[in-house]
Amino acid sequence: MQMLRLEWAARRQLKCGGRSILAKTTKTGVDLGALADLAIILAVLIVVKQSLLPISTLYAGPASTFSAMFVATLLLRLRGISWRDLGLRWPENWLRTIGLTVLTFVLFIAAAAIFSIIADRFFEDVGASGRFDHVEGDVVSYVIVMALVWTHGSFFEELLFRAFIISKASRLLGGGILADLIAVGFSSVFFGYRHYYYQGLNGALVTGGIGLTFGLLYLWFGRRNVLPLIFTHGIANSLAQTLRFLGIED
Repeated sequence: MQMLRLEWAARRQLKCGGRSILAKTTKTGVDLGALADLAIILAVLIVVKQSLLPISTLYAGPASTFSAMFVATLLLRLRGISWRDLGLRWPENWLRTIGLTVLTFVLFIAAAAIFSIIADRFFEDVGASGRFDHVEGDVVSYVIVMALVWTHGSFFEELLFRAFIISKASRLLGGGILADLIAVGFSSVFFGYRHYYYQGLNGALVTGGIGLTFGLLYLWFGRRNVLPLIFTHGIANSLAQTLRFLGIED
């Protein structure tokens, strides 16, 4: 009995980059746990959103990210890790985090401008296709949308599309710089696809480009601090919705 207890304790303690050393792999070295986790979250994001789009274009996206966050949290706990291991942690230095947020915001503006120029050359800019028209001058709608901005549209999207998907995809590909970059590219394409249903190809390309920028920054931050990405995402969306509320932006 004592030997069984020691073996179980060893299984709980043996970790390698947030992954149990005893995790199952195929003969080719494919991490089956990472593959399963990635497939499950992608399926939840796609199926939930597509199922709800005929009912509500406003809440289909948020419903899918809320669902995916719940499932992803369970999967992380099953693997013996948490969101902290993927970069959601209280900053040791707030001044550094604020500085990184400012840098992220500047690069966000630059990426949005550059990819907008490219997208406008090939695709029509349809804006948000009227998805948020009801926000203008409506205090209740504005408050609801702002609540979604700081949950679904900042925390959840950054944790899912940057922290979770990039980490799992990179692990699936064996880790290393090349695997990281491919994972960032995959995450960016999927992030752009997520916005296609109301922003068209123009918006999908722009948001994909922003996702690429954020993904590279996530790697540059050492995957230890996702807060600058969350803050930038939330601030940018808050500004956009506030302008809509005030009737300044079409």
